[in-house]
Formats: sequence, structure tokens, C-alpha cells
Amino acid sequence: MVLMRVPEGAGVQTFTASPALLRETAQAFERMMSPTGSGPQAHHPGDGAAALLPRETPTSVSSPTALPTSALRQPSIEGLGSREQKRVWFADGILPNGEVADTTKLSSGSKRCPEDCSPPFSDVPMMVNTVDPALFTTLQKPDDELRGSTGSKDFGSPVSHIPSVENQLASTGADGLSASATLADDVFAEIEAACSSPGVAGNSVLPVAGVSDYRLLCYVDRHVASKVSLLPDDEDSLPPLLGTSGEQGSVPAVQAYPSPEQVHSLLQSEGFPPATFVLNANLLVNVRLIVYCSDKYWYFSTNGLHGLGQAEIIVLLLCLPNEDRVPKDIFRLFLTIYKDAHKGKYIENLDSITFTESFLSSKDHGGFLFIAPTIQTLDDLPLPSSPFLCGILIQKPEIPWAKVFPIRLMLRLGVEYKAYPAPLTSVRGRKPLFGEIGHTIMNLLVDLRNYQYTLHNIDQLLIHMEMGKSSIKVPRKKYSDVMKVLNSSNEHVISIGASFSTEADSHLVCVQSDGTYHTQASSVPGHPRRVTGASFVVFSGALKPSSGFLAKSSIVEDGLMVQITPETMNGLRQALREQKDFRITCGKVDAGDLREYVDVCWVDTAEEGNRGVISPVDGISLQGFPSEKVKLEADFETDEKMVKCTEVFYFLKDWDLSVLSTHYQFAKEIAMACSAALCPHLKTLKSDRVNRIGLRVSIDTDVVEFQAGSEGQLLPQHYLNALDSALIPVIHGGTSSSSLPLEMELVFFILENLVS
Repeated sequence: MVLMRVPEGAGVQTFTASPALLRETAQAFERMMSPTGSGPQAHHPGDGAAALLPRETPTSVSSPTALPTSALRQPSIEGLGSREQKRVWFADGILPNGEVADTTKLSSGSKRCPEDCSPPFSDVPMMVNTVDPALFTTLQKPDDELRGSTGSKDFGSPVSHIPSVENQLASTGADGLSASATLADDVFAEIEAACSSPGVAGNSVLPVAGVSDYRLLCYVDRHVASKVSLLPDDEDSLPPLLGTSGEQGSVPAVQAYPSPEQVHSLLQSEGFPPATFVLNANLLVNVRLIVYCSDKYWYFSTNGLHGLGQAEIIVLLLCLPNEDRVPKDIFRLFLTIYKDAHKGKYIENLDSITFTESFLSSKDHGGFLFIAPTIQTLDDLPLPSSPFLCGILIQKPEIPWAKVFPIRLMLRLGVEYKAYPAPLTSVRGRKPLFGEIGHTIMNLLVDLRNYQYTLHNIDQLLIHMEMGKSSIKVPRKKYSDVMKVLNSSNEHVISIGASFSTEADSHLVCVQSDGTYHTQASSVPGHPRRVTGASFVVFSGALKPSSGFLAKSSIVEDGLMVQITPETMNGLRQALREQKDFRITCGKVDAGDLREYVDVCWVDTAEEGNRGVISPVDGISLQGFPSEKVKLEADFETDEKMVKCTEVFYFLKDWDLSVLSTHYQFAKEIAMACSAALCPHLKTLKSDRVNRIGLRVSIDTDVVEFQAGSEGQLLPQHYLNALDSALIPVIHGGTSSSSLPLEMELVFFILENLVS
């Protein structure tokens, strides 16, 4: 095998990577390595463990949690405590000297990364949108006051203490969300000077593009405390405000205690950017007063949720008459989403959050439904980086539909507010669109009371209805999902939930009026209605041959009901299992040419996900490439910072789930190795405005190439050297168990360790 890496500003470097040479290289490497500080800490969320332990894995890939610390190329640091001998071994468990590795000994030792002293990038001015310099002042406290007010338990803790679900419930405030911490005098943490190494050529980092640029977070940590919430408990006080002095090349400053009057003046000023609030050192919220669709709205957008693998969130909340104070409950909503994402609980399209108590001064507000915008107008909105979701405020009687059949609620909101397919706006105190459940076909398909089961929804399955024909388009790549539906359904009924179709020009909508349900159709404004979408299909195999019908098809609420004979049901099941198209002829037996058809057809669908997502490595679009979230068993962190791999993108021509399963396990091994290698450099990277990193790995039978970059530029050479040492043994071991060729890109974020 030949391995290639593309270093910054250089051509491709190649070297032979046979097992023998790898061991020779490792032997020489161990001889050159002087004892350094301790290795990276592997923090297992929830259990408080800090030791870096080996982990069993079903593949032949060696576990990167047991990666040798020598492979990280950590520089020697004077004054550190433990200085034990570093060891290295390979995927087959053999040490460089030929002996079998004892992983229990190799994984022991110190538990924390040494202080970062990697050479920084060259200093590049940070450019952000500026505001009135009179509104912002960088406030600093004397060192002794800072130390006295913060306490060692907040800033000396080695582990980020995120409260458990039980603790959050115990501290729930009056609004039903987790109560935020009090903003005391320790809002400003001690500001540390970034380390520097004169004379080292740095990477030319692009300036910050605006208030939605993730790099804006690079300057926040040195100005605020390491707390999960900086939101004050009282109703009037606001979280810290981020801005610049207005001078060319100035860096952001934080105002600890902005007054509501000051913020209102800022929001009312025309031509200024949004007000940027600091909810914590990893999460910013941009707030603006805008006119949208002729009405005045509070516009909120997050910046920082991507670092936890969560899509950013926007909320458009209709202003109340004479309302001049920022609705703080929206900040509490974002903090709840942040805490959930930290625990691996993510919000995706058509997911919801519900409240148990008052929210926005009303107990009638039930929660938020989150949708991915499709064809709605987004012009002139300061949008966050993709991906992002829009939160829509819902009423308490609408909660059952948000939980078990959210597409019905989404489309019903669209009819109510004359927006297709749904509005992006939230209105307080509106009338609920659904009341008591009553009689609906959904009582047979979902559990509307206890939410124990729901309709099987198949992503990208579309139902299109035209004159004389209905088509159920089943994606070939979702075959396994179809099999789950068949295996869990009884012999007489098959029910499937569909996705919203952007190909249709209208859609069935279920409206409840006076307790009864009836059907309407919502359509794209200005388009003739030719193809109408439906939200579900039910095949019922109870039609008797003596009925005089071949089959029956009819619209029921916002879905399609197809009644067929038991014989036709058997044929349909067989066709689905064999991935074959199937036509159902509807109408009376003696109706002649008066027929309607229901076609179940398998289709090859283009991957439409990751719209607007850009690669950190070289800036190419990642739209259309399949991806999945990376969930590691351990986080890699120092006292102050941590690195988190959130997602892996696959550059594949075909969507093969069996291949992706193998690729994902390999991606996890690479993610852990890369995290361990980056861990000693987190402070320097972030001080140089690098907090989002992409690692692209390309592997074939005889060639391996990897690139690591941020904001379209490759990382400097010394970081690539550290990645070399960590990735070579993992890649060498992993290629034997992965289907080749293989190309993937992993995304990493540098975050602050926060305490409750």
C-alpha cells in the first residue's frame, strides 16, 4: 500500500507503508520521542470516567481509544508531572519490537493533555459586522477578584459536568424548561494571553464573514465564564452581548450586563447587524427586529449548535403590540436544545419539543415543531449556516399530532396562514388548529394518547395523485425500511407514512371542524394543480371478491386508502419483498375502460440532504452526499477545551447500507485517532480562529490520501505531522475490513468545557 498526504503548499508526498516498514518507522519514532506530558483525556459523558481505556470492537481495526500517546507527537513541556515512557503498537496488536502489546499497561498513565504550545497561525485581523462603539466595552476584573468570585470548582474542573435528566427535572423553572444558572459576578473569566511562537510560518486564515460565522466563537471564551448558562434568572436582565468597537481589524468585545433599553436602541437602529447574545462560550444567538410578510417579528438565530452535531435553529416570533423587550423564553428554549444535544439527543426535521408549564407568559403554549424550510421565502433574513431548522410555536391541543403525525400539523398550519407548505412564523395566543381527537382513521394507525406506537414513515417515499392514477414512489435505497414495515404489519393491512413532496404542486390537508375531520388541498401559489401529494397510504386486504370490485381507492383525510382482495394483498407483499413494481387496477369488474390505477414503483432517488453544507477542507459543496452523525464512546478534552467529531460524509456513487455500516465503524476509528492527535493543540488552534476542521480520507487498494483543513485552507505542517503519526496505524489496520475504494470526510469542532 502507498499512503499519500497533501501538505500545505506542497505536492503529494508518497511513502511505502508495508507492515514491516511501519514497525521500523515506529521504532525510530519511539527512539526520537522524549518523554512528554500526559495523553489526552477520554471523558465518557455521564459516568465521570476520565481514563483512556481500550474498547472492544467487532472489526479488526485497533481501537483508537488505546492509541499510543507517542503517536500524537506531543512537544516536551517543562514542569509537567507524569513523564512515563510512551509506547506504540499497530492494528494487529504487535509492538514495534515484535512483542505482543499489553493494552492494559499501554492505556494507563496520566489522563490529561499537556498545555498547548503549538505554534500559532500568523495573526490575521478579525472582521465582523460593527455596531455603535458606545454600546460595547470590554470589561475586565482584577485577577484576584476573578479567582475569588469564580471558585476553583468552576474553572479547575477537568470534566464538563452536564446535569442528568433527573437533575434537570429537579431544577425545572416555572416555564417548564431547565432553569438557567444565576448570572453572578463571575460572568467574566480570566483572560489568558494566546501563546505565540515568533518566526513560525502560519496559515492564512480567512476573516470572519459575519454574525453567523462559527469562528466568531473563537473570541468568546476569554471573556465569559465557563458555565452552561449565562442567562440571568430575573425577567429583566439579559445575557452578555457581543460586538466590536467599530474600528478596522478590531476584535469582538463582550458587554456583561446590557440594559434592555440599550438593547432596544440597538435593535431599532436601521442598517446595524443583529444583536448577538452569548448564552455560553459555545452558543451565540443573533436577535433582530424585522418586517416579514408585512408584520413585525422578533427574529432569533443560533450560532454554535453545529459544534454539538445539532442543526442551528431560527425562530420568527410575531411581536406583540408595543413590545420592546426581548422574549427571554426563546433563550431558554435554545439552552434546552443545547443541553439535549450535548447528551446526544438531537432535533431533526418534524421533531418537536413540548412544555409542561408556562412558556412566553401562557400555559396554552405547548411547545415547538421544527421543520426544514423548503420553498418558503427566506429573502433578507440573516440565516445561520446550513443545516438549520425553523421552530414554530404550537398550542397544547396540537401536541398529539406533533408527536405522532407531525406532517399533518405542519400542512394544517400552512392552510391557516396561507403559506405553502407551512409558515415559518410563530404567533402567541392563537386558536388551536386541532381539538379533541374524536373519530379519525389515525386512531387505528397511531397511539394518540400514550404515544407508544406511530405510523411507519419512510423517508423520501412519495405519494402522488393525478387524474386516473396514483403513484407510490418507493426509494430503492429504503428497501430495509420497507421490510420493517412488512414484518411488523398484520396480514390484512399495510400502512406507510410518506414524506412531503417538493415535486407535487399541491398537497392534501386534514382540517378538523366542529370535531369532525375533512379534506382540503393546499397548493403552491400561482401554480396549476396537476399533481397532489398525500401524507400516508393504507392498503387494506379485506375486500371480498364478491363485492363486484377489482379494488377501490379513495381519499381519507390527508391520505390514500386502497382496498384490495386478499389475493392482491399477497401479490403486493411479494412484489415489495422482491423489489418489483406492482400495479393495482381499481374499479368495478364490469366497468370496461373506466379504470383507475394505483402504481407501486421502486425509484432511484437523488440524495437531497446537506443542502448548503460546505466542506471545511476546501470549500466544496457537500450537498447530495450521504452523511451520518458520529457518536463516539469518549470525548477528547483538556482542562479547558474539547474536540468533538460530529458527522461523517461519504463520497459514494451508490447507497449501499451494508457497505456504509462497515465504513461507519472505520470512520469512528479514524475520528478517535484524529481527536487524540488534535487534543494537545486545541488552545493554539482556537486562538488562531480555527474551531471547525475537516479531515478527508481517500483510500484505494494501493493509495491512501488525507487532507485536513479549516475554512478552505489546509492546516500547517506541524498539525499534519501529528495526524500522520496517529492515522497511519489506524488506516493500515482498517483497510483490511473496509470495502475499497473509499472516500469520506469527517468534521470536528473545538468547544469549551463548560460546567453547570
